[in-house]
This record gives sequence, C-alpha cells and structure tokens, in this order.
Amino acid sequence: MSAESADRQQQKVREFMSLLPLTLAVAGLPDCEPGRHFNEGQMDARATTIKAAYKIARQIVHDIAK
Repeated sequence: MSAESADRQQQKVREFMSLLPLTLAVAGLPDCEPGRHFNEGQMDARATTIKAAYKIARQIVHDIAK
C-alpha cells in the first residue's frame, strides 16, 4: 500500500467519523434495552441502515456546501 492510498484511507475514516452523529440521526435507529444485546441478524440490518444513512449524510453535506 502506497503512502498516498494510506493517506486517502485515513481521510475517509476521518470523514466517516465526522459525519457519524449526522449519520446516526438520519438512520433513526433505537438504542438497545439495557442488559440486552442485538443478535447477528439485527446487527446486519442496523449496519445496512447505517451504510444507507451515511450516503445520505454525505449528500446533505455536499448539497449544503454548494
């Protein structure tokens, strides 16, 4: 892996982390009840929802920046 691709990867991670609060707000997922855990299927469904919400959050920021 070149230094340039490593820098790009770090930039993507920073972008994701900076958009995480907006992403989670867009996703609108409820918290788990205290003492209970999500099963694998629930985690997969939530991850898919977060991925879709991230795309929307990026688009919101892009539209605002115009």
